[in-house]
Amino acid sequence: MAVPGKRNDPQLSHFFKIEIESIDSATFTKCAGLKTETEIFELPEGGNNDYVVKLVGQSRASNIVLTHGIITDPALFKWREEIVNGGTNKIKRRNGSIIAMADDGKTEVGRWNFQNAWPVRWEMSDFDSRQSGVSCQILELAVERIVKG
Repeated sequence: MAVPGKRNDPQLSHFFKIEIESIDSATFTKCAGLKTETEIFELPEGGNNDYVVKLVGQSRASNIVLTHGIITDPALFKWREEIVNGGTNKIKRRNGSIIAMADDGKTEVGRWNFQNAWPVRWEMSDFDSRQSGVSCQILELAVERIVKG
C-alpha cells in the first residue's frame, strides 16, 4: 500500500557497478543481457481441443555484454587470453555481480549475481577518422546462472 506523501520514483539505470571475482578495477558504461528464460514444451492432449498443455523445460541465462570506453585493467585481457590460449581444459570461471546504485552513487538498490562466467568475446569498435565518437571495447561473458541478490 502506498504511503501518503511519499514519492516512489522509478529507478534510474545510469548508476551501476560491476564486481567480478578477483578483478577489482573493472568499470563499464553499459551492461546488457540480464535475462533468464525457460523453454516451453507444448503437449497436445488427445481429445482436448480447448487448449495445449505447456510443460516446463530447461532454464538458461543470457550472455552478459559489458561496454566501456577503454578497458585498461590487464586482468580482464589476461582472463580472455587464458580462454583463447588454454582451450577447454583451462577455462577459469568466475562469479560476479551487477549492482544498481541509487542517485547518490553509494546506496545499493538492486543486485544480480552471475555464476560460472567466462569471457566468450572481446571486441573493439571500428576506428574511423571521419567520426568523432568514443572508441568502445565490448566484453561478453557467457554465464551459467543469474540470481537476483
